[in-house]
Amino acid sequence: MEPENDTRISEFLLLGLSQEPKLQPLIFGVFLSMYLLTVIGNLFIILATISDSHLNTPMYFFLSILSFVDICFTSTTIPKMLVNIQTQSKVINYAGCITQMFFFMFFTGLDDFLLTVMAYDRYVAICHPLHYTIIMNPWFCVLLALLSWIMSVLNSLSHSLIALRLSFCTPVEIPHFFCEINQVVHLACSDTFINDIVLYFAAVLLAGGPFTGILYSYSKIVSSIRAISSAQGKHKAFSTCVSHLSVVSLFYCTSIGVYLSSATTHSSHSSATASVMYTVVTPMLNPFIYSLRNKDVKRALRSFLWRKTVKGSTSLLLKKHAC
Repeated sequence: MEPENDTRISEFLLLGLSQEPKLQPLIFGVFLSMYLLTVIGNLFIILATISDSHLNTPMYFFLSILSFVDICFTSTTIPKMLVNIQTQSKVINYAGCITQMFFFMFFTGLDDFLLTVMAYDRYVAICHPLHYTIIMNPWFCVLLALLSWIMSVLNSLSHSLIALRLSFCTPVEIPHFFCEINQVVHLACSDTFINDIVLYFAAVLLAGGPFTGILYSYSKIVSSIRAISSAQGKHKAFSTCVSHLSVVSLFYCTSIGVYLSSATTHSSHSSATASVMYTVVTPMLNPFIYSLRNKDVKRALRSFLWRKTVKGSTSLLLKKHAC
């Protein structure tokens, strides 16, 4: 009789981006800086949209949710990586690995759906401007956001549940800085046919579907912009889409690039390094893209920071007078 595989292993080992001890302080410093920039940048976007009444529109409602998701997205992987580097440990327990997989897939899917919803919002704003407030009413916006959350939960839950049926041979070393679903599945000793089917099905339906929706929305937007007679009108219509289009391009180009590079190089460490682009760099750049390319957001940020500065100065003066 063959010995049974141990399905109840207590931990995995995350090998990270590099096993070179001299590089660990550099990796720690770079990723800590990127994580802090991501959190601070996206928090500023959320605070700006909440504090400025001029940004109480569907576009900025979805942008604030996207910023919150990006903070959660990076918080799923980077803090654990930083702790492991600091403690010189590569261990992540079994429950922690499954939980990390669940939340990583959840926030990745949510990012994808929100970008699609935002593309639809721009489509309605440019192609049906007279009906925009009727179509994109508050209840419909909340419904779109809620559907995005539900579909993301169902997707990540299905992957996580079928991952629980897998058995692993110890020791299990994951050549990545987090529990990436594809890496974990292919390290299993048991049959992964069902997992592979679900992975491919989800990739086609939940990645290809939203991407097709974004392409359709922008094809209609381009047609509508071309029909505008004045150059100024074309520029104004296109400028409302530039920030979102930049974020969409960054998200899809980096994520597609990761999987193409992993398919051609067959190197797990190369794939882990490439995945930094869409797991860390993209969420970090999103707030900068929206703030630098958007006059409304820049105005709201300046107003928010000015109010905080004035409030702080006033508090200091009052304390001095009280003393």
